[in-house]
Formats: sequence, structure tokens, C-alpha cells
Amino acid sequence: MPDPERKPIAIQVPPACDLTLGMECVDKSTPGVSVWRMLAHERFANPAGVMQGGFIAAFVDSAMGAATVTYAGRKIISSNTNLSVSFLRAAKVGSELICTARVVSGGQTILFVEAEVVDDGGRLVARGQSTYYLRSR
Repeated sequence: MPDPERKPIAIQVPPACDLTLGMECVDKSTPGVSVWRMLAHERFANPAGVMQGGFIAAFVDSAMGAATVTYAGRKIISSNTNLSVSFLRAAKVGSELICTARVVSGGQTILFVEAEVVDDGGRLVARGQSTYYLRSR
């Protein structure tokens, strides 16, 4: 018989976009910071045989959005108002990518966030920055 005093465990299911791209949040224990990993899978390769930039941009966006949610300290809806990604090196198919996103400044309604993506050799692949608008949920 179930124990009425025992609280159910809340399990957070990743959104479909994260699952589709194989993105995984590996650390969000520090407020305003999130760390993610993703395999540069061959299904995301462009004709040159490297990961197409739009997938890296989605990776950066998910990491930065998660950083805003951990920073806010309250239930919010975080909306990206712009996104800029600089591609610094090709992400080779088969490499593991790590994205670290950090809130760098902001207040109760606007946050400025930056992110870096490195490959499994520690080489900088991309940098991103964005402004997020926060609303209470």
C-alpha cells in the first residue's frame, strides 16, 4: 500500500527539441550557469561534412535559456529577444560538444547571457550571446 506521507518524485522530461538534437543538460547547479553536451551527429552535417551552424545555434540557445531560468530564482517564462552566434571552428562529425552558458548581467526582466561551445579536444567552436526577457509564470 502506498505511503500517504511520501511525496512523489518530480521527473523533468526534456523538451522535444532537446531530445531531437540529442542535447543533454549536464549541470545547472550554479545559478545563472548551465552546461550542456551534444554529439555532432552525422545527421546534422552539411555538404562539407561538418555540423551545420543552425544546429550549433540551437544548442547555444537551449544552454543560454536554461541559464536564465536558474538565475531568476522564481518560476518564469524566458523569451529570447535576439541571438548572435559566431562560428570559430568547424565542429567535426563524431565530436562531443560542450556548451557553457552564463548570465553576465541583468535584472528582474532583462538578462544578458553568453555561451561558449568547445569540442572534445577543448577547441573553441562557437560563441553566442543573447538578451532574454523574463515574465512570471
